[in-house]
Amino acid sequence: MEVRINKYLAEAGVSSRRGADKLVESGLVTINGTIAHNADKVYPGDKVCVRGKQIFMQDEKHVVAFYKPEGVTCTKEDKYAKVTIDDVFHYPFRLNYAGRLDKDSKGLLIMTNDGDLIDRMMRARNYHEKEYIVKVNHNITDEFIAKMSEGVYLEELEVKTRPCKVNQMGDYTFGIVLTQGLNRQIRRMCKTLGYKVESLMRIRVMNIELGSLRPGEYRRIEGEELSKLYQLAGMSE
Repeated sequence: MEVRINKYLAEAGVSSRRGADKLVESGLVTINGTIAHNADKVYPGDKVCVRGKQIFMQDEKHVVAFYKPEGVTCTKEDKYAKVTIDDVFHYPFRLNYAGRLDKDSKGLLIMTNDGDLIDRMMRARNYHEKEYIVKVNHNITDEFIAKMSEGVYLEELEVKTRPCKVNQMGDYTFGIVLTQGLNRQIRRMCKTLGYKVESLMRIRVMNIELGSLRPGEYRRIEGEELSKLYQLAGMSE
């Protein structure tokens, strides 16, 4: 059975479908030695390569919770990165992340070879929750909590962040639940209000929690936990 090239790449765990489209447009994908185009389809027996390396679509879907250590770059294409996700996450076959964490942040990454799940999880309009614990460099005030909760206008992005749940956990620490994923959003919000983020850890994505995982460890998501994740994403397993 034939399948479109972006779906093939997504289900091989290379990237989301949108990311696959970009790889194809950049001329980095070949089918049987010929540079692929976004409208191309892959048929049984075809040889698909990304950057010259053959990849394979997996029939079984795998979803994994991984604790990304601080200092690790998610973007595999960053040629200046000293340590990438491929250096610290080792699985029997290739999985891709659903929503990155910046290099200086740590915590929960969802890794999967289900490209459709990645696309659903990354759509901002779906309002999927992501929870973080953040430490800043100044004493946290009631005014800071109120402004973060109401949404902060980010001048460099020309957008006001969505209202969110924020609770103070200590003099310098707060928890925050976002339903969008703007680039370095929490760091930008804090900077706008005169604070600097000292540490940032993601502890939950939708119903999946970091739990007792340690940096560099992972666990496969299965059973009721997996079913709930697919349900929240508006999908069936």
